[in-house]
Amino acid sequence: MGTHRRPKPPGRSRLAVLAAAAGTVSLLPTQSQAAPEPSIDEVRQQVEELYEEAEAPTEEYNAILVKKDKLQEEAERAQEQVARQQQEINELRDQMGPLAAAQYREGGLDPSVQLFLSSAPDDYLDKAARVDRLSSRQVSMLSSLEAKQRKLAQTRTEAVKKLSEAEKARKRLGGKKEEIQGKLREARKLLNSLTAEQRAELKAKEAKADKAAGNSDSPATYNGPASGRARAAIAFAYAQLGKPYEWGSTGPNSYDCSGLTGSAWRAAGVSLPRTVIQQYSAGRKVAKSDLQPGDIIYWYNNNQHNGLYIGNGKAIHAPRTGKNVEITPLDSMPFFAASRP
Repeated sequence: MGTHRRPKPPGRSRLAVLAAAAGTVSLLPTQSQAAPEPSIDEVRQQVEELYEEAEAPTEEYNAILVKKDKLQEEAERAQEQVARQQQEINELRDQMGPLAAAQYREGGLDPSVQLFLSSAPDDYLDKAARVDRLSSRQVSMLSSLEAKQRKLAQTRTEAVKKLSEAEKARKRLGGKKEEIQGKLREARKLLNSLTAEQRAELKAKEAKADKAAGNSDSPATYNGPASGRARAAIAFAYAQLGKPYEWGSTGPNSYDCSGLTGSAWRAAGVSLPRTVIQQYSAGRKVAKSDLQPGDIIYWYNNNQHNGLYIGNGKAIHAPRTGKNVEITPLDSMPFFAASRP
């Protein structure tokens, strides 16, 4: 039985001849051929996805920033303690007098240890005699001085550790900031690829979509049923309508999502943690059927996006880059949970 061989593929020149014979321009790609430009709707979808992808690292950035600030405060307190402890040591040295100070400078070691370490026993015996002449008060002060020195060394170590951790957090902030800005740069690049006419069309489409969804960033005054602190929080959020979303911002001129909810409740006298997941963990969970105005709504999951419930199936939130603080239907995004501060 004979073998079957695959025919040898035609060479490049033969392909060109075949293409010409078939009346085609070319069967091979050329450098001048460009990928088709995305439609306005495709650009809009890609931009939306990039903005959404920037939201999770924004919350991570917020969490790292809180940790870095805390570490810096702890490091500063430790450094202040170092200064106070050093001052206490200096004052104690002055009170000890020259005899005890000399003993301290010579190590303040246990006499048996000094004898073991001494290369000149006669010199050690002379030091021991001087120790015998110390008053009980001076001995007590010497012991206190040694304890303070040990404590000072420990505090210095803690201060250095906190400073090192704060510096590591600062570097992580830089990496997270670059990740966020990279997403935003991609979005701007896509938008800048559109002509002015296309950008106007895109803006009109977004406005139409917002209207259809029931979103509004127009200034308004809350006149719902909330009372007490919940009413104060909602009233604050209403006063921010129309202000731009800005990642990492807690106001007063711009906000990210957890920045708005935290600022609103802070205006009502309630202190909330900084990030979405921290606010979720801190609040008492309530069922969707038990929602009350002022409750915090979490969409998608417990760490991505949140807003403030205002009643009548609506919420107020800071949406994403390129948009303003707005009122939106509760079900405009996948509802995850709710908490009550």
